[in-house]
Amino acid sequence: MSSKEKILKEIRKNNLAKDMGLPAYINFGIKFENPYKTFCEMIQSVGGDAICIKEESLYDTIKKLYPNENNIASNLEELKEKFLDTNLENDPHNLNTVDLAIVKGEFAVAENGAVWVSNKSNRHRALYFIAQNIILVVKKEDIVNNMHEAYEKIDFDDLTYGVFVSGPSKTADIEQSLVIGAHGPKSGYVIFLE
Repeated sequence: MSSKEKILKEIRKNNLAKDMGLPAYINFGIKFENPYKTFCEMIQSVGGDAICIKEESLYDTIKKLYPNENNIASNLEELKEKFLDTNLENDPHNLNTVDLAIVKGEFAVAENGAVWVSNKSNRHRALYFIAQNIILVVKKEDIVNNMHEAYEKIDFDDLTYGVFVSGPSKTADIEQSLVIGAHGPKSGYVIFLE
């Protein structure tokens, strides 16, 4: 009997972890008493901000937040007549002059201040990263507590692209100095509609 066979025999003989059940998956993940409040705290910690408004004041709120931006693009049905509809653009390279992108978010995650966006309502994924500023619009009722709940909401069979976005672009790769907007938007808001 070789050394390897002796070692394997001893392992098999002393293997005490037999018929042991896996940990339960039920109720796994952090739950928050007020997911909206937690989301606001989390997104502020990563350089973004969140507000909650009535749906009918969306356009006025956007103009107050970004009064000087002229080249504004949106994929929201209710704003298509007021701003550039990026889904009509064939070449995403032509979006490089967008000052403000207003993007529909499918749901928000309180645990990390992230919003799920996908190609269901947005033709060009470049819009999330090429615009100078970004506003993600989500219904307030669509906040989940944690990433476990988030993954349960995503149907990966129908998607070709999706991403979690949280606040503006951030990097501290160079001399550990935090730089906002190096690889994407310089500012980011999440507007919740109630």
